[in-house]
Amino acid sequence: MYDLLVVGAGPYGLSIASHAAGAGLRLRVLGRPMASWRDHMPRGMYLKSEPWASNLSDPDGRWRLDTYCAARGVEARHGEPIPLEMFAAYGQWFARNAVPEVDERTVTRVAPVAGGGGFEVVTEDGETVRARTVALAVGVLPFVEIPATLRSLDPDLVSHSSHHGDLDRFRGRDVTVIGGGQAALETAALLAEQGTRVRVLARAEQLTWNDVPPAWERPWWRSARAPHSGLGCGWRNWFYAERPGLFHRLPGPTRARIAATALGPAGAWWVRARVEPAVEVLLGQEVVETRELAGGAGGVRLDTVTRSGERCSVETEHVIAATGFRATADRLGLLDARLADGLGALADGSPAVGRHFESSYPGLFLAGLVTASGFGPAMRFVHGATFTAETLVRGVRRRLRAGVGGGDVTVQRAPLDGQFV
Repeated sequence: MYDLLVVGAGPYGLSIASHAAGAGLRLRVLGRPMASWRDHMPRGMYLKSEPWASNLSDPDGRWRLDTYCAARGVEARHGEPIPLEMFAAYGQWFARNAVPEVDERTVTRVAPVAGGGGFEVVTEDGETVRARTVALAVGVLPFVEIPATLRSLDPDLVSHSSHHGDLDRFRGRDVTVIGGGQAALETAALLAEQGTRVRVLARAEQLTWNDVPPAWERPWWRSARAPHSGLGCGWRNWFYAERPGLFHRLPGPTRARIAATALGPAGAWWVRARVEPAVEVLLGQEVVETRELAGGAGGVRLDTVTRSGERCSVETEHVIAATGFRATADRLGLLDARLADGLGALADGSPAVGRHFESSYPGLFLAGLVTASGFGPAMRFVHGATFTAETLVRGVRRRLRAGVGGGDVTVQRAPLDGQFV
């Protein structure tokens, strides 16, 4: 039986695995390294976060993004975005060097061991693997959010922005992208650049654009006024990025509000010049009804309403919903019912986690987006992987010392603010 089984091999899963290996834990990692970055983001995209804030985490800090880039003759500079393909390749390089061998099979079920402590994990080909503790680092794909008004449409007419590894199928067609954040705006830019007739439709009255980051080296008083952080400049962002442990101590309602509203939809400064001259933007409109076009037209009509009550409509061949993700406990579909029923939930539906990322089911740890309401906005970005990996592995070691894997597991429900363990 393994000490720890990590489910998922993206930035969080690989970072956790590296720290667990460094701590001497008997470890198994399941998942295809960087799968969502390789298969669910169109070619031509760039990493929005700064290169220095996009490192996967190993105990010695050896396998950094700038080290990978330098070995390939590329300098990772502050204020210059890194191509997504390069970041995905970096993650694979990290997996080869900083992590024990990764088993690339997909996990289909995680369940408690019948009659005893620990867990059993079932792979896609039916093998069962047992471990005393499990860390779920499943990324964002289980939490895809498509607005209710679009869900009844045929899949040929609507998709989520994360459904596309490339956008070639839309060449020469008419596409409407719904959303006002980076995914929507960069997807629209790529579509326009390949000859697609594209528009962006958003509820916001105006688009928000991130500013060009200030120089890394600047007068001390400017740094004191607005320090750099992994989530952008300013003391508030610094707190979210660099002090997730303190964020976790805030009252539950405060954490939920910040997680839902901080660092809202915005486009990177380097996308703006690609969008404004080339993409039609329809603002202040919300889709209230959809109709598939009759007569074999092969499209959809979107009926919208403005805040003032004005009704409009748009006809398009395909809708791409760049509408983000909703990380709630009930979407962790690979969990056996005995585990799912043992998860305490916060007011927003996300699972509660303790100070070491342990869920309310002893020995089951969570990482990534699903912990944003517990540890703050940093968990939505690669930057949060370092704190998560270090803290979670400490929690695993603590749980192992407490004797997980021997005797019955007693499920303890979490209070709404997640302050347990």
